[in-house]
Amino acid sequence: MSVKHPVIAVTGSSGAGTTTTSLAFRKIFQLLNLTAAEVEGDSFHQYTRPEMDMAIRKARDLGRHISYFGPDANDFSLLERTFTEYGRSGSGQARKYLHTYDEAVPWNQVPGTFTPWQPLPEPTDVLFYEGLHGGVVTEQHDVAGQVDLLVGVVPIVNLEWIQKMVRDTTERGHSREAVMDSVVRSMDDYINYITPQFSRTHINFQRVPTIDTSNPFAARSIPSLDESLVVIHFRDLEDIDFPYLLAMLQGSFISHINTLVVPGGKMGLAMELIMTPLVKRLMEGRNAH
Repeated sequence: MSVKHPVIAVTGSSGAGTTTTSLAFRKIFQLLNLTAAEVEGDSFHQYTRPEMDMAIRKARDLGRHISYFGPDANDFSLLERTFTEYGRSGSGQARKYLHTYDEAVPWNQVPGTFTPWQPLPEPTDVLFYEGLHGGVVTEQHDVAGQVDLLVGVVPIVNLEWIQKMVRDTTERGHSREAVMDSVVRSMDDYINYITPQFSRTHINFQRVPTIDTSNPFAARSIPSLDESLVVIHFRDLEDIDFPYLLAMLQGSFISHINTLVVPGGKMGLAMELIMTPLVKRLMEGRNAH
């Protein structure tokens, strides 16, 4: 962790709502006139898409599983070093994983590959990470320990599976059978490397549908934000102004100590109201040194 060069990480599965969170943070950075160095979690994958397909087949032949959730498919050492280096000097490197043809064409590459590593822009005020492993901890690595503000974005698991099913079949051309196989194959890594992160976060945003999601693998559409509630839990944070948040977020209520529930449609606004003073506090600490 660094006072001079703070690191903010949003951690959660793809499709969990991390994009909504990223948009909220970009608004905050603009409001506070901050320049952020953005780092994508997918850039720390070990393999291109063809290489990953081959690794999955090899693992299956050996009676093992490999998934994007676990350490076999990701470089946790490099992620930890990236956060550490930025915290120490405000510098580092980044690249992008190109998911789609639209992303790949400007680079004259194919989907499922990486752009070259490039230096982060300098100078910047804060590093902003969005991805799967911003709060991961293993026997060898402590990524969470390098983060100054750690935010978890996680739907209940049935909703997460619905989002994955719809996204992967409609946007990425996978069959429903392939997506279900991916869910099963990923479960051990999900339990061991993804879910423990949400006990380390400073804030969790958990989206809960208010419609039936009993069979996520039969769903054809993703419940909308207006068909959801968002449970926001605060951990080890002082000076959260709950009366102000309740007044500003119509329909919200306190469900438990340090837990605020807001209508799903107000998720973005809630993030901006909650995060702005926290980011401002980070910057005040930075400017004091």
